[in-house]
Amino acid sequence: MSDTSITIPKFDVFLSFRGLDTRRNLISFLYKDLVRRNIRTFKDDKELKHGRRISPELVRAIEGSRFAVVVVSVNYAASRWCLEELVKIMDFENKGSITVMPIFYGVDPCHVRRQIGVVAEQFEKHESREDHEKVLSWRQALTNLASISGDCSCKWEDDSKMVDEITDRISKELMIDTTRRNGSDLEGIAAHMKALHRLLNLNSKKSVRVIGIWARGYNGRSALAKFVYQNICQHFESHCFLESVKRISQDRHMSHLHEEFMIRIQGECLSKLRLKNQKVLLVADDVNKLEQLDALAEDFNCFGPGSIVIITTQDKQLLISSGIKLVYEVELLRFQNVRGLFRQLAFREKDISAAFELSLDRATNVAMEWLGCLCGRSD
Repeated sequence: MSDTSITIPKFDVFLSFRGLDTRRNLISFLYKDLVRRNIRTFKDDKELKHGRRISPELVRAIEGSRFAVVVVSVNYAASRWCLEELVKIMDFENKGSITVMPIFYGVDPCHVRRQIGVVAEQFEKHESREDHEKVLSWRQALTNLASISGDCSCKWEDDSKMVDEITDRISKELMIDTTRRNGSDLEGIAAHMKALHRLLNLNSKKSVRVIGIWARGYNGRSALAKFVYQNICQHFESHCFLESVKRISQDRHMSHLHEEFMIRIQGECLSKLRLKNQKVLLVADDVNKLEQLDALAEDFNCFGPGSIVIITTQDKQLLISSGIKLVYEVELLRFQNVRGLFRQLAFREKDISAAFELSLDRATNVAMEWLGCLCGRSD
């Protein structure tokens, strides 16, 4: 047997950009939003000096990333650093090991693909001082990139809306990948989400609502919690997923939960005063002690109107003792090997309300498919 092991991504996203054009605007917003969503992002601010090659560390960062977001701006093709980086990115894209997402920022994708206008002038300069074969590889990489469907800044009212759309897309794709790595999807996810939607009431402007999810089996319960979080987090000004609260607080003072929450909520320390005016989503997964809830309550009691706190646990009595009245109970969450169901049910509609409001007939069809799987399965 070969000793070759599969490369495990060290980053979720690799950002390729020309700092001169985008470091202080688009890239600043995009990087901050990706980090806020706990998406591991590589951003290199260095410039490659003439005659030097891209470092092995940078190549590994590209190879170890799930996505490469390439921001093609006015001066992108003028930079040999960006073009060398792009060649590496497109090599890995060709091998199928990375997904490339182009953003055409202040440039026409057609001009980039055909290499006309300003791009043609930039390549004329490269031709006068670089090896012909090298320039040819740059041209090919840029042509291949511009052939991929991407986002164009001219079609958006402002950068913030484009950034929201891009980070939403990446977040959802990463969630799908996580599910695929588990080798299976939750059965009856449409029915679960429809029932939870009634409890969530995303349009509510009332004070903080605490919702419990009770289910046996950590993996299924945690998968459902993550699924809910990824689908609704964009409706909140701040959001945080505390994974395995039981583990976080193990052998530590409960104040550590507060510290962990404040670190994760936005990647920076936010005061309770600021959170008081914000609509916040907090998902605390795998809570097993009343003291943990009490510690978190010190934080979420100060959240602004419309905020939601979701507590998952396998201890039904804990939810009763803490006075949580909105509880979604499911005896057992199972997984199935029907790939693609997760994508179809979660992300077919662009906005969350449409994704939640699946018809009863569709939910029934999913249930029939599930029963069919069970009937055909030998125990």
